[in-house]
Amino acid sequence: MTIIVKTVAIWVKVLIFVFGVYVIIFGDTSPGGGFAGGAVLASLYVLLMLAFGRELAQKKLPPSLALKIACGAVFAFIAMATCGLFFDKNGFFWNFIYQEWLAGEDLGIHFIAAGIIPLAELAIGLAVGALVFLVILNLSTFRHNVLANERK
Repeated sequence: MTIIVKTVAIWVKVLIFVFGVYVIIFGDTSPGGGFAGGAVLASLYVLLMLAFGRELAQKKLPPSLALKIACGAVFAFIAMATCGLFFDKNGFFWNFIYQEWLAGEDLGIHFIAAGIIPLAELAIGLAVGALVFLVILNLSTFRHNVLANERK
């Protein structure tokens, strides 16, 4: 890629990261959420891959680390979902953080009042971002291998 594309990618990567985190964090009160924010975060690594090559994207986020992030996020999501069964026995995804510990208190902010929803959005965002990155990375690796075999 040209120096213009590389320079713009360097400048824009911070904005894409901040926007992706914003979409994940405020997904319970505004349009977006974990899936959309995770896709935005994955697009950051796709931009780096397109501008600088697959090797730099693998250096910034190794596939083994991306897989650990995705597995940990899925496990955290499942753990949060089932915790409602154990804390109050009211059901799957019961908002136990707000209902048990924060109900009736004047919090001043409504982010904490959402309970496990922001935590679930964060887990979904991390899982989607890591898995979309891994899919695109594997597709680019497969294309590279196919082109190498055709040249032989």
